[in-house]
Amino acid sequence: MVKVETRIKNQAAGATKESEATINGKIVDYLWFMKKQGYAESTIETYVIILKTLKNRGADLSDPESVKTVIAQQQTWSKGRKWNVVKAYSLFLKMEGLTWIKPRYKPVEKIPFIPTENEIDQLISGCSKQLSTFLQVLKETAARRGEAFTLTWDDIDIVQKAIRITPEKGSCPRIFKISDKLLTMLNNLPRKDKKIWIYKTANNLSKSLRKQRKRIAHKTGNPRLHLIHFHTFRHWKATTEYAKTKDIMYVQKMLGHKNLKMTLRYTQFVSLPQNEEYICKVATTTEERKELIESGFTLVEQVDGKSFYSKRKTSYLGTESLLGGPWSSLD
Repeated sequence: MVKVETRIKNQAAGATKESEATINGKIVDYLWFMKKQGYAESTIETYVIILKTLKNRGADLSDPESVKTVIAQQQTWSKGRKWNVVKAYSLFLKMEGLTWIKPRYKPVEKIPFIPTENEIDQLISGCSKQLSTFLQVLKETAARRGEAFTLTWDDIDIVQKAIRITPEKGSCPRIFKISDKLLTMLNNLPRKDKKIWIYKTANNLSKSLRKQRKRIAHKTGNPRLHLIHFHTFRHWKATTEYAKTKDIMYVQKMLGHKNLKMTLRYTQFVSLPQNEEYICKVATTTEERKELIESGFTLVEQVDGKSFYSKRKTSYLGTESLLGGPWSSLD
């Protein structure tokens, strides 16, 4: 009996390994499916990690109901994270030729945290040489993490002191003048091949940021540094550049957006050193334009039948985004 039980257990273990191999094979197929569809490397990496996480937490990837259950059980996941998991699994089902009734998770839209420039510089100066250079690139260009991660030495023009950004997510290519500081930081990095960064994947880069950010926040006694992510630099740059120029079209080009609506979602106001703070409103009718002008707003731009107005407000505290107000609907 003992021998029989042992044999049965071994057979069961073998079946489990075979099933594991099948699942892992499908995840590899999923990776190549996304590559062939032209997804960004950062998206591919993130989605593969999501599927592995679902599998490791007990989900049967061939059973949508099992996946729904596992997602619902994750109490520490935000709605935004669950929404991303649903997107990743939906794409997996598309590869398999299957469909499902998606659970209704939607990210809660919040005004992003905007650090001070001093806090950004504090984080940059405390990081390793590679990571601090990467963050300085984000600070000066507002590039996405994936865009900055794929930079090569060919994208750096030392003579013109410029950097070329190859777009992702359907954005436009951009070129930026860079500071002498960033140029020196780049020149101090080793050049072993065409790639600038030593990190194998963008997620390894993210892990490094989390680790070093924790150390720097503790050392400086500033817990606000924990709130700074790679995308925070993009929000910070968009916000501060609009506050300086009052030119939403300039910010749109800087971010590489093809749609102005996306730029408006990125832009909000923070206190300037001279307390020059502005509110932006959008008007679409004659009556709305009249009310804004009577309230002291000044016309800034007209785009697609919409009029963009701004008004100085020194008491403004940065809690209202560009989308705020009764004339702000862009749907």
